[in-house]
Parts: sequence; C-alpha cells; structure tokens
Amino acid sequence: MYLQVEMPANVVIPPAELHEKGLMLQRSIILHLLEDISSRKATKDHGYFLAVTTLKSIGEGKVRELAGDVLFPVVFSCITFKPFKGEILQGVVVQILKHGAFLKCGPIESIFLSAQTMRDYHFVPGDDPMFLNEKQSKIEKQGVVRFRVLGLKWMESDREFQLLATLAGDFLGPIL
Repeated sequence: MYLQVEMPANVVIPPAELHEKGLMLQRSIILHLLEDISSRKATKDHGYFLAVTTLKSIGEGKVRELAGDVLFPVVFSCITFKPFKGEILQGVVVQILKHGAFLKCGPIESIFLSAQTMRDYHFVPGDDPMFLNEKQSKIEKQGVVRFRVLGLKWMESDREFQLLATLAGDFLGPIL
C-alpha cells in the first residue's frame, strides 16, 4: 500500500536558475525534482508518487556542454502508493455497467469490479443503474466500496496500474 522509498535522480537546472547562494540553488533543485516526479506519475516497481519527504543528498553538478545546463545527481526519499494482490482497499464507484462497475481509489483511476465477482448482487438497469442484493445493499455511482485486489497490470504507455477487484471475502462491499 504505502511505501517509503529512497531513490536516486538527476535534476537539470537551466543557467538562468543557477545562484551563488546555496539556499536559492537548493530551492531550484527541489522545485525541479518535484516537477520531474509529478510528470513521472508512477513506476512499476514503486507505484504512484505521493510526496517527496526528504532530499538526502545533492551531488556535484556537471555542466552539459551544448546546453549550458547543470546536471545534479540527487538522492531523495518519497512516499508512494503501490497496490498488491490480495490487499483490501476502498474505492468510489465512477461507472456502472451490466458486466460490472469501475472504481477509483486515490491515484488509481482504473479498477474493474466484475459482476461475476459480486455473487450476491444482481444488475438493476435504468437511468441510475446499480447492483442490488437481497438485503437491499446497493452498489451505485458515487458509492464507496471496500474490495480485495484480485489482480493488477502495469500499463507502461499510461504509466498507471489497472486493477481487477472482487467482493469475495468477509466485510467487503458497499460502505454506508
């Protein structure tokens, strides 16, 4: 789920942002590191980047000859969110279809809860489709559902995970 990860990175600072004062240079390095991390979004090994917690070290800068930029090797710690098979998570229902429901959980935008894994529930069509069971428990759009991760797949092109979910197990299903 949540991991504390230490990672190396290379941060490129343009000449206009180089300062003689150490604190201003450190500030530029931190801002460029945060920009780089937010554009990466996630990695297969570490999951989704949530927050940079510590800048552990800044190495000696090396001037890139043609551009004039300076490349600084850095080591930083960050908090990531990585789903694991068998893990229990909560998600918000974003779409209901006859064959199942799509959920969102934090940074994970693509979680499919198949109708086949919702044994006690049956599909109710209409303007606001839902899944309903005999106890009148509903899985509907914008509802919160506790689920178990059945499987996950890393999509390199989108830099995100896709999850397959199930309600098989104790205390899983809609949360009131």
